[in-house]
Amino acid sequence: MAPRGKRYTDAKKKVDRNALYDPAEALEMVKELAFASFDESVELAVRLGVNPKHADQQVRGAVVLPCGTGKEVKVVVFAKGEKAKEAEEAGADYVGAEELAAKVQQGWLDFDVAVATPDVMSIVGKLGRILGPRGMMPNPKTGTVTMDVARAVQEIKAGKVEYRVDKAGNIHVPIGKVSFSKDDLLRNFYSMIEALIRAKPPAAKGQYLRNIVVSSTMGPGIKISPQKAAMLGK
Repeated sequence: MAPRGKRYTDAKKKVDRNALYDPAEALEMVKELAFASFDESVELAVRLGVNPKHADQQVRGAVVLPCGTGKEVKVVVFAKGEKAKEAEEAGADYVGAEELAAKVQQGWLDFDVAVATPDVMSIVGKLGRILGPRGMMPNPKTGTVTMDVARAVQEIKAGKVEYRVDKAGNIHVPIGKVSFSKDDLLRNFYSMIEALIRAKPPAAKGQYLRNIVVSSTMGPGIKISPQKAAMLGK
């Protein structure tokens, strides 16, 4: 691993590695310790007490962050006829069916999220090898395979984020920008934690929220007490 810069090292010295911070205090520190010249994203990492190797312990879903992500998201919608028109009116950046799928197969990937109506999934399914590894394949579990394309586009544009546990049992999601107020970051944080708690698999045993860390794009990680996070702001 390449050595860290002086600004990162200085920021890390201000974090107690053995402490489990209150969510509000941790997010305030993230804002204070951000040092990059750009508006860094605030990232949330949660280690869950699940075994992703078992199908009944998968954790996956989506949540609309109440204060958005601070990022402009490009949405592509695979749809035909009236649904294509609804998607365009809702603000989708690109809309189409066969011709759009062919464009993706040729290497075009200038979008962040893909939505599709069920009737065109036979077309979109051929893009699995391209979109799947990038986490962009439309899926009913995240609300991106739906007939209500207008609502899907509006929610994504408003700050909807998808989450999925990785092979190590971790969830990584953005919850805003360092330019956000602490209160806005806190609202997004608790919305995400609440969504994860709701998504807890019945088969998961023991402590569910194992480790919680927040950080800016370039800054050090700050550990949050899972017990305080689970209180959901109470």
